[in-house]
Amino acid sequence: MRTNNAAITAVHGYVPDYVLTNKELESMVETNDEWIESRTGIKERRIVKDKDKATSDMCVEVVKGILQKSGTSAEEIDLIIVATVTPDMVFPDTANTVADKCGLTNAWGFDLGAACSGFLYGLTTGAQFIHSGMYKKVIVIGADQMSSIIDYTDRATCIIFGDGAGGVLLEPNSEGYGFQDAILDSDGSGRDILHMKAGGSLKPTSAETVANKEHFVYQEGRSVFKKAVKGMIGSTSELLARNNMSVDDVDWMVPHQANIRIINSVADGLNCPMDKVMLNIHKFGNTTAGTIPLCLWEYEKKLKKGQNIILTAFGGGLTWGSIYLKWAL
Repeated sequence: MRTNNAAITAVHGYVPDYVLTNKELESMVETNDEWIESRTGIKERRIVKDKDKATSDMCVEVVKGILQKSGTSAEEIDLIIVATVTPDMVFPDTANTVADKCGLTNAWGFDLGAACSGFLYGLTTGAQFIHSGMYKKVIVIGADQMSSIIDYTDRATCIIFGDGAGGVLLEPNSEGYGFQDAILDSDGSGRDILHMKAGGSLKPTSAETVANKEHFVYQEGRSVFKKAVKGMIGSTSELLARNNMSVDDVDWMVPHQANIRIINSVADGLNCPMDKVMLNIHKFGNTTAGTIPLCLWEYEKKLKKGQNIILTAFGGGLTWGSIYLKWAL
């Protein structure tokens, strides 16, 4: 057993006030409420409407909540990691902007880009800083303002994504609770099926790329579906086997909230009953790196100390993986 586990000691989430319903989308693109809900499980999603607000502003609300709930001062935070594909700017890092806005004067920070798997990658990274003994208080946030990179004339993507942020405080734990194990994976050869075409060094922003709508999410739905189900089932099965566990030993499964059909397929593939599966896709949609911490935030009152929790996700990159936690609160 590790003598210095990284345990979640506070969790908080934030979603914007504006609710974009399926009914409203009917007036924007050729679709309808029944079609959207039956294929995605989504009834509504939250959207940042203030043009002066960005991903960092959602993260600020998460940090405020974490500090208040844990009784931690801003000066005590050592490190902040923000997993996002919608940073405020290409540079500087959104994490450093958040640190400045929140007065985290003794912390350094960085952004991590792994799309929908971003929170898993960030949590695993943050846990290593705790496990090594280097730091005592690390904040990990998953946040995306997906509305900033969505084409609302493309019904294949605009019905799926929403804006939101969630995060956790990691601290040392010597009782065996907290981060136990992780299996993370990636496959860059799959980048063509889920990406944003322009805006990077390969295809810099130009009048042509803007006119061609190449700064929006591009997704080949069927291909992503198959790889997501395979990746999440595979990494979770491997993680359970490596820790001599079965699904019966798991108290909560926390899947990335991509699509209800993906979630159902993963649960079926693992023989996991749906009453163990955290769900909030119906009201928040796919907030990319924000979905898993938002689930933990919403289900916080149902979680009990010592429960076994599996987090699993799949995202663009391609990236995927699973984490095993023992709940410490």
